[in-house]
Amino acid sequence: MSKKRENEQSEIKEQGIEELQKRYNDLNTRKIQAETNLLNSQKQLETHKSQAREKYGTDDVAELRKQLEEMKAENERKRREYQESLDRIEKDLTQVDEKFADAATSSTEAEGSE
Repeated sequence: MSKKRENEQSEIKEQGIEELQKRYNDLNTRKIQAETNLLNSQKQLETHKSQAREKYGTDDVAELRKQLEEMKAENERKRREYQESLDRIEKDLTQVDEKFADAATSSTEAEGSE
């Protein structure tokens, strides 16, 4: 047995009943806290599962991930369509501006030749 381990065991053996009782109480308190945390975590998990079932129809993580990927793909499709619409509108406006500028130039030239 190593010297360090012998020292640790001799320290433990030297504890009186009051110290042992205190250690027990401390460990018992930690056990109660851990059980309380576990209970709260289980309640939170069940709340989140219930919310997922109400909102997405399932609490299965794999299904939720699949739905998330589908929503991302749909969002990307809508974003792309929106950008294409803005590009088309911008292009149309540019053509209108060019036609208006050409018409204004032709009108000015026609007035100058009279």
